[in-house]
Amino acid sequence: MSKPVATKIEELEQQLNILRQERDKLNSEAKAWAEKRNAVHEQVKTLRGEAKQLKEKRDSINQKVKEQKTLREQARSLQREKRAQVSKAKEKLQSLMEKTPSRRVADIQKEIDRIDWTIQTTSIPVSEEKALVDKVRVLESQRAALKQWLELKNTLVELKTEEKALATQAKQHHETLTQLAEQGQECHKHMLELVSEAQSLRSEADAAHQKNMEFRQKANEIHQRFLQTLQQINSVKQETQKKEEAKQTEKTEKLREEAVQKAQEKMKRGEKMTWEEFKLLTETAEGEEREEE
Repeated sequence: MSKPVATKIEELEQQLNILRQERDKLNSEAKAWAEKRNAVHEQVKTLRGEAKQLKEKRDSINQKVKEQKTLREQARSLQREKRAQVSKAKEKLQSLMEKTPSRRVADIQKEIDRIDWTIQTTSIPVSEEKALVDKVRVLESQRAALKQWLELKNTLVELKTEEKALATQAKQHHETLTQLAEQGQECHKHMLELVSEAQSLRSEADAAHQKNMEFRQKANEIHQRFLQTLQQINSVKQETQKKEEAKQTEKTEKLREEAVQKAQEKMKRGEKMTWEEFKLLTETAEGEEREEE
């Protein structure tokens, strides 16, 4: 192998080594970006899972808020009905007060009992008895009005109590839905933060993927140059081998011709030949005969 060819192969192998190192370095960079991309994808997946859970929790809270609103409005509606009933009861109570004596039912009943006892046990003129019966009738009317007034007063107290209880219920439902609404807003806010973070990470993952593709493309380009250089080295080696084989064949043929000539000269001089020389002359003669044919 001539020195220029050896030098050329050495230079090409140096280039091959440089290309191999550069390609491997680029592949390593591409792998690092791919690992970063995959790690970010896992983070995004985790964040999206958390955001989904928060969304479900928010939706559940919002449903409870709707239920509390319905209960609050029902309580308020019933409260308005009770308030109207209270108003009517007050008006009726005021009307009855004008007709109701300022006495107790027991006192009126005692007076009625006393008059009845007098009528039953005492002999009195008809006119006087009639007056007492009329008085009893008036007292009974007063007693009935007073009892109605008392019953209505008790009813009014009950209605006010019920109205107050409904107002309390409405307030409790309102406070509960307010707390739930705040929790729902907090879940929604946190969910949006996670979604935003996931989107930001997604952009980061896309950038890492882009870097991975860039380095892979560069590595592939270097690898193609690596293959071309390797092919070039193989071509030079094959060409050199062919030249060496041709030179060796030429050298072998020259030595054979010299041996044939030497053997022919021995034969002309009648000298003794070796078996190899005889065999060589025989093969040469056979070859010449085949050529003539």
